[in-house]
Amino acid sequence: MSGRNISAGESDVESAAGGDHEAARADLDWCHEAVQGVSRTFALTVDVLEEPMASHICLGYLLCRVADTVEDAGHIPPAAQTELLETYDAVLDPDDDTDIDEFRAAVDEWVPPEAERNADWAVVARSPTIVATFQEFPEDVRAAIVPPVREMVDGMAMFLDRHAEAGGLRIDDRDELEQYCYYAAGTVGTLITNLLTRADVDDDRVQRLYDTAEEFGLLLQLVNVSKDVYDDYTAENNVYIPAEWLAAEGVDQESIVDPENHDSSARVVDRTAEYAHSFLDDAQAYLETMPLKHGNTMAAWSVPYLLAVGTLREIQSRPEDALTETGVKVSRKEVFAVMSAASDAGRDSLADLRETIANKPFHRAMSAGE
Repeated sequence: MSGRNISAGESDVESAAGGDHEAARADLDWCHEAVQGVSRTFALTVDVLEEPMASHICLGYLLCRVADTVEDAGHIPPAAQTELLETYDAVLDPDDDTDIDEFRAAVDEWVPPEAERNADWAVVARSPTIVATFQEFPEDVRAAIVPPVREMVDGMAMFLDRHAEAGGLRIDDRDELEQYCYYAAGTVGTLITNLLTRADVDDDRVQRLYDTAEEFGLLLQLVNVSKDVYDDYTAENNVYIPAEWLAAEGVDQESIVDPENHDSSARVVDRTAEYAHSFLDDAQAYLETMPLKHGNTMAAWSVPYLLAVGTLREIQSRPEDALTETGVKVSRKEVFAVMSAASDAGRDSLADLRETIANKPFHRAMSAGE
């Protein structure tokens, strides 16, 4: 990988001069705009982080998103997906000479024409910009981000290879579901923790963070697995709901969204949501332990946590919606209410906010004076 030499400042690009600075600033601005298009949850997080953490998380997430888009691409044969991810991993390897342009050339035949690209494929198309911008970060920041991203990429390649014959992922049981969620999101918990513990954090606190970081990521991913069943199957040909759980209800993975199976499949969606629920305590402990330094803020991570609580409430109220185009969503009014409350909330408020949101949409609870 190669990039412009910009020393660290408020946002790790502030010290460059002239045209180099302007180009670097423009690239970083594009990366922040790109996150807005690919993930509402991470966009909310980045928006309420301060620098330099906002840019570190933004770029770390986009590095992950490149791989995630390739993994989810149903129009790419599994063998080609695996090869692309292996090339991308080599790009990220600091001891490998593979350049990001090699990955971009290899993926080009699968990238839709510019007029037809969604936000995810726009990120893949601009992967050289993302990598070059990332390379401007200080060495300790890059060292914190690269290993968990590479672990994610390696895990994705392994799962694609494991399920190549099916042409899409088909999770077998709870252990495989948890393994998949670890690679997809538990690694992100490690990435965040690596950034937060680069200096001046006592050993006991570091240990508590690493003991619960994985669970924070697993919670968020399992919520996605529970709510996105219809889109995962119809748009990406992936079934993350375990075959073992579906079989107990007499449902085959290939018929998970069939109308005649909605009642049975909904019980399994509810079971998956309940499994996600089991990670709430550790995820909360992670938030209550994390240091507020390097531009980190409590609101940045309490918002996705509390929205996960609200989403679990909605899933367990109507699990059948996860099996149709209706989908499961937290309302925009509740999102705004949670964001407003989180901006003022401290560590001691999380438990009360969680209890309120678990029982009723937050904006309604507030209007009722609860």
